Amino acid sequence: MSARKSGPSIRTRTPGELRRARRPRSHACWDRLYVAPLWPLHGANLGTLARTCDATGACLTVPRFPWVPEALARGNTLRKPPCVHWTGDPVGWLERQRECGTRIVGVELADEAIRLADLPPARERTVIVLGHEQNGIPPEALDLLDVCVEIPMVGTGASLNVAVAGSLVLYKLAGLL
Repeated sequence: MSARKSGPSIRTRTPGELRRARRPRSHACWDRLYVAPLWPLHGANLGTLARTCDATGACLTVPRFPWVPEALARGNTLRKPPCVHWTGDPVGWLERQRECGTRIVGVELADEAIRLADLPPARERTVIVLGHEQNGIPPEALDLLDVCVEIPMVGTGASLNVAVAGSLVLYKLAGLL
């Protein structure tokens, strides 16, 4: 019979240790990995995605809807502002990204989608496109995607919310999973 230790065997890091191990300031735009919820429905999801962008070294690209700046400001719990790019017409922006050679990955339930586990880390400038939470990526934008990725689910829901789906794909493409 083995003897039990008298205290916890797991020690969590202190806030000071975490600060010393991480970047002292926000990252500048690395122009490599972007998450683009181009048809957002809920503002709370944008703040969550901004925090994931900070954690993965990615940038957030959002449309200039009147409510988006306030949603980002309210949802931002970071000490420094995240890297945010603004766009007008989502389909036009995706066309310009494609023209300059950016790889465009859509998170969508499609026959051609690959499983998230099979998605390799990004080796080139990459945009992750997230659709509307109820309607997905509009048909006119689907032809602009290089690949679709699907997040497997075993429950009864049809999809995850934009913040969760975007965060999972960001971590995978950033090579952190």
